[in-house]
Amino acid sequence: MATTELFVDGMTCNGCSSKLTDNFLKESGISKAEVSHVSRIAKIEHSEEITTSNLEEIVTLSGFSIGTSSFDWFDKSVWKQSAHNTKWCLIGCSIGDLGTIAYFQFVWTDSGWPMMAIMMLAIMNGLLTSITLETLILMKQLPFQDALRTALGMSFISMVAMETAMNATDVVLTGGAMLTPEVIIPMLIAGFLTPWPYNYWRLKKYGISCH
Repeated sequence: MATTELFVDGMTCNGCSSKLTDNFLKESGISKAEVSHVSRIAKIEHSEEITTSNLEEIVTLSGFSIGTSSFDWFDKSVWKQSAHNTKWCLIGCSIGDLGTIAYFQFVWTDSGWPMMAIMMLAIMNGLLTSITLETLILMKQLPFQDALRTALGMSFISMVAMETAMNATDVVLTGGAMLTPEVIIPMLIAGFLTPWPYNYWRLKKYGISCH
């Protein structure tokens, strides 16, 4: 078996990518096809008898054209999709992160834990709740084990960057491990903006998206 990636121009919606996916799978010798209209990437697993020319012909007969792999930062649809992905990651991270800080601030006030220990626990819990939320979202499309595996395989670079930005903002504005009305919104803004360009790059270049 071989795997070929093509860049396809002319797709504008999920219907376009579904149409091209179906046309690939109609071809004998093609076992799997993943097509994204956002990243413009078509990834096809096929037998050695299928050539790149065969695959390109399917693309053109489907009404699309072969594109190039040039990267740019000006694709509005990719910014929109990566913002959506970043938003859900932020929600998941915030539940564990802010919840942990709030617990030590308002419930276990005499824990004796140093500020850095609380912040590290907040980061760990933020990662766990983000993975949990992603798993629940993916279970709408996948069995539990596949959904969990996909969530665990998401980019930890994005999540760690988000957690680091949120907690660094808290330290700068309050001294750390402290939630006030004035700090929560800046924490969320920093947590969203920090990994967003990376998520755009990852989606635009590799077509990796979790939603």
